[in-house]
Amino acid sequence: MSLSTDPVLALAQDGGGRSGRSGSDFAPLLRTVRDAHLLERRRGDYALRIGFAAVSYALTWTALVVIGDSWYCTVVAVAMGVAFTQVAFLGHDAGHQQIARTKRWNDVMGLVAADLAVGLGYGWWVEEHSRHHCRPNEEGYDPDIGDSVITFTDAQTAGRRGRVERFIAAHQAALFFPLLTLEGLNLHVQSIGWLRATRTHRLRRAELLLQTLHLVLYFGTVLLVLSPVKALVFVVIQQAVWGVYMGCSFAPNHKGMPTVRAADKLDFLRRQVITTRNIRGGRITDFALGGLNYQVEHHLFPNMPRANLRHAQPMVRAHCLAFGVPYTEVGVLASYRVALGHLHRVGAPLRRNR
Repeated sequence: MSLSTDPVLALAQDGGGRSGRSGSDFAPLLRTVRDAHLLERRRGDYALRIGFAAVSYALTWTALVVIGDSWYCTVVAVAMGVAFTQVAFLGHDAGHQQIARTKRWNDVMGLVAADLAVGLGYGWWVEEHSRHHCRPNEEGYDPDIGDSVITFTDAQTAGRRGRVERFIAAHQAALFFPLLTLEGLNLHVQSIGWLRATRTHRLRRAELLLQTLHLVLYFGTVLLVLSPVKALVFVVIQQAVWGVYMGCSFAPNHKGMPTVRAADKLDFLRRQVITTRNIRGGRITDFALGGLNYQVEHHLFPNMPRANLRHAQPMVRAHCLAFGVPYTEVGVLASYRVALGHLHRVGAPLRRNR
């Protein structure tokens, strides 16, 4: 759905005449959030989160070694997939400079969490994710809706030529979750490819070293403990769970929300809010989604510590109401229903032309 085709969001685009004052509608909210000290670091909270994630991660590897060459390793593989995602959430927070006061220490934690622990390229992810935050859901710019296996826009669907590509795009809503089982592998491949192609990245050597160490320790441990067949099954399950969990955590936040064109005139507040969806829920949802369920608040304040997002939500919601900016929040199941519905609609032309 393009921004210009939705009458409600078209009204938000001009903001009733206010959005001409670039950034002015966001300034009062920023002052309110700062006065509430919600942008200050939460070192104690993150110490607990890091400790919990580290212990959980270590326990899964310990369980694998203790259980040994047994098919119970499949249970450990599922648990490790979950642990990988929780550690990756910390890499996300470090990339946004949420954890420590200095960029150096945030980067150190990001390198350890992403490259060493889960094999995800920290530098690649920061670059891609920063582009997404800058211009979310903007066609031709936001990498999260870029042309990939899945098509997110009508133009991408119309550009499908190969028989397999057209089949996937036509049935992408039904194939979405099965395809997510390959997302873990995709993240590894993109990370390594980016490091090989990017020679000027200041942390390139450190990342290459840490990712190599991750691969050696990961496959070395698995192959030492398990027989080849069990090792293969373990890796497939563990990576699939990680991919699905990661995809399910990020996909509901923007898929099915309005897309923006370069010509659309939007100030910072409206650009971030109307393209973003919150997921309703309590503390369990907060934990399971790594705070990404407060996606509106996260996009407005990317460096806000995760624990403060829920405190900022009432302020942001009230501010959006006062300025006539649509604020979207739905339940978990509803978010997937909308996202899958969007993918189904985008693929419809290819189903009709079969």
